[in-house]
Amino acid sequence: MPAIIESLLRATWFGYLARIVLTYMFWASGLAKLIDFDAGVAEMAHFGLEPAVFFNVATLAVQLVGSVLIILNKWTWLGAGALAVFTALTIPIAHNFWAMEEPMKTLEFYVVMEHITVIGALMVVAYASVRKS
Repeated sequence: MPAIIESLLRATWFGYLARIVLTYMFWASGLAKLIDFDAGVAEMAHFGLEPAVFFNVATLAVQLVGSVLIILNKWTWLGAGALAVFTALTIPIAHNFWAMEEPMKTLEFYVVMEHITVIGALMVVAYASVRKS
């Protein structure tokens, strides 16, 4: 491996940046649900999650706490696991492409494929967090 690449990969700031970017979709969504709480509640109600206030609070808590655990690299396995389970649960609730008509069926299928990839990335983060260098 070239020295400059190894230096980059060993830099503490790069680890933080990587974890911030990895978790962006979660903490940005969690902040949005916190900042515009009513919109978050409406989103939960739209997907039939009642009581919607409870599900909005639970969702934003999982998204924000899971992200912080990964970003700070503390109990990373727990944050990654929580976000992976959360992501898996969104598939039948919000992205049930098998019950949709085209063109939404195909679009949501691709969203599900991306979700599966994110779950895989979170699995790698959990795995790497317990490995010794």
